[in-house]
Amino acid sequence: MFRVCILAWSLLSTFVMLNSSDILIESFNQAGQGQVFQFFDELDAATQTKLVAQAETIDLAEVEGLVDEHVKGSQHQTLNLDGLEPAPYEALAANGGDSAQWSAAKDAGSAALRAGRVAAFTVAGGQGTRLGYDGPKGTYPVTPVTGKTLFQVFAEKIARSGERYGVTIPWFILTSEINNDATVAEFEAADFFGLSRESVHFIVQGLVPAVDNEGKILLAEKGKIAMTPDGHGGSLRALVRSGAVDAMKAQGIDIVSYFQVDNPIVQCIDPAFIGFHVLGQSELSSKMVPKAYALEKVGHFCVQNGSALVVEYSDMPDEMQEETKACGGIRFNGGSVAIHIFDRDFITRAGGSGQGSKLPFHRADKKIPHVNTTGEMIQPDAPNGVKFEMFVFDALPLAKNPVIIEAARADDFSPVKNAEGVDSPQSSKEDQLRMFARWLKAAGEDIQTDDSGLPMIKFEISPRFAVDEADFVAQWVTLDPKTEIKDGAVIQ
Repeated sequence: MFRVCILAWSLLSTFVMLNSSDILIESFNQAGQGQVFQFFDELDAATQTKLVAQAETIDLAEVEGLVDEHVKGSQHQTLNLDGLEPAPYEALAANGGDSAQWSAAKDAGSAALRAGRVAAFTVAGGQGTRLGYDGPKGTYPVTPVTGKTLFQVFAEKIARSGERYGVTIPWFILTSEINNDATVAEFEAADFFGLSRESVHFIVQGLVPAVDNEGKILLAEKGKIAMTPDGHGGSLRALVRSGAVDAMKAQGIDIVSYFQVDNPIVQCIDPAFIGFHVLGQSELSSKMVPKAYALEKVGHFCVQNGSALVVEYSDMPDEMQEETKACGGIRFNGGSVAIHIFDRDFITRAGGSGQGSKLPFHRADKKIPHVNTTGEMIQPDAPNGVKFEMFVFDALPLAKNPVIIEAARADDFSPVKNAEGVDSPQSSKEDQLRMFARWLKAAGEDIQTDDSGLPMIKFEISPRFAVDEADFVAQWVTLDPKTEIKDGAVIQ
């Protein structure tokens, strides 16, 4: 009798699975995407199960809307630039800003930190491919002496900031399907860089299917759909869908400090920035850095019809980027460097499913390897399909009371993007050395530098010792004996 029951349950489970699969396949047929399952009968049971599981994650209604708008609709929509003006921002006190406002902001941000209202959020879904590195970009070594990885630098900054304000600052990290396992393994091998495991939360970035130029979902293999990351803007809905926002709410966190993984000198936790956000009752605050030159490849903070927005360099004509002010200087000078602070409830709204508040998708024409209708693997040598992605800065027009403050490039932005030249490991290491030298000089130490501020020796200040100039000066005074500043020295 017992065996009969087991057999009956097994048969019932199989029937339910098959019935569920049949319903799913029919839904794809009805949506005009039946080609996803065209090789289904050729697949073994394990591959069939994986394909069904993958297909279940696809929102067919969303795909239909994306195809209608970005594939069947106008493919080359140009941004309307009528009435576009540079966005106002709070200038640094050193550049003419109100020093009293900066002081008040720092006090307000410090209070928010002490109250445990702040979490860090790093977008880290990329690989180090452009750097010639095989692994998650966050595991790439970046510091000039010890070669600490990006993840270790951020972990130590977050730990030090928590120490300063007497709290544990939760850290949410957006990974991707490609690098999540390797990222988690890196943290586990390093014992989470000294952070408590409970304070570090990994979230996997969402995926959307790639389509051909007719809007048909492509297959990467006979039993695998061609899926692509939904862009850094997808980080907001990943926070919502993963339950991270609910976890934040339960912990009393309502301020989220957002930064991307490739920028080792970013101030992960900046009390003044947090304070401007709090005092401005803002849903989304952003840092700008003055452009290094007119045609620098960064987005531009602008206003249009009373609404703040970011206009990408690729969407702004060169002549507009090169416009100058009557008093001299670049007119559209506010460069966007992907450093933001989000209100938690705004993330819920912008990353949720409510109408009228979601971030828009953008079209990207790409070369997408795929299996054709005869089962042949195609490696295209020209763009053959469309990927859909969201940009996080598109949240700006949706936000109430957006705040933009100026940041000093030398203290907040030196990314590691390219193997050589501008924004490379070498240029970032040199910027770190310049920053360390400035901190030492601010503390009253004499250190020889060239005209660019680059010291004659290589040394390093650990983020566990200090995270900004003011922190370093205060820490250095108490250090006894003081670290000898020589080639290869590490202050920690």
